[in-house]
Amino acid sequence: MRLEFTKMQGAGNDFVVLEGVSRRVDVTPQLARRLADRHFGVGCDQILLVEKPERSDADFRYRIWNADGGEVEQCGNGARCFVRFVHDKGLTRKREIRVETLSGVIVPRLEADGQVSVDMGKPIFEPERVPFDARGLEPDKGGRRWPLVLPGREALVAVLSMGNPHAVQTVADVEAAPVATEGPLIERHARFPHRVNAGYMQVLDRGRIRLRVWERGVGETLACGTGACAAVAAGIRDGLLDQTVRVATRGGELTIRWAGGENPVWMTGPAVAVFEGEIEVES
Repeated sequence: MRLEFTKMQGAGNDFVVLEGVSRRVDVTPQLARRLADRHFGVGCDQILLVEKPERSDADFRYRIWNADGGEVEQCGNGARCFVRFVHDKGLTRKREIRVETLSGVIVPRLEADGQVSVDMGKPIFEPERVPFDARGLEPDKGGRRWPLVLPGREALVAVLSMGNPHAVQTVADVEAAPVATEGPLIERHARFPHRVNAGYMQVLDRGRIRLRVWERGVGETLACGTGACAAVAAGIRDGLLDQTVRVATRGGELTIRWAGGENPVWMTGPAVAVFEGEIEVES
């Protein structure tokens, strides 16, 4: 069977996007791993599937598989590519759409300059809702960072969910951060029953940060949209950042806005179609 796809990227975070509105597309963990393989498949960080919604208050359903074949709740850079895809394919003329995900409904919007903004919902800091096992732990003096025991050291991490779990550290130099060695240990730390994305944030000033993220089921990516939202939300809550922050990733720049409290986090950034093609897969 030949499967049509579109390769897309948002700030270097790359995706294989499949159209499941006009036809049925069954994505199995095996198929996801095949598509994501950079040697024997198309190559990507995540696979995105566009489907008809199951909810009456949504325009589309959005499903996401990581490169390891696991289905996950949310992907911010993917959400922007989702909007660009449904517009490019003529599936909608709406500039703002409601999209059903495993973590709820998100509201992405195509801007006049071609950038895409996404209402990512409010950040969740309650440990049990992330989820994070905080039993037996005491947070730091500010009550906002949790100690995480790692081989050879203890890291202080902000623990929160942006529809998916994140553990964010503030570091002096993001380029020197042990992302490749420590990231996998944090991802699978016993305190996170659903695994976690490990973020490393360097604060440049109150309106700018640099960020690297080890994504669960993928590894380090050139950008992570939900990771950028999580880092900025943690920084604003901790009094380190203003309400609008530019996030420099290895793949490009994102703008994150959060007014605090119950307000949603807004993310704005690029979404680009790279190429289209077909791949032979087992039926």
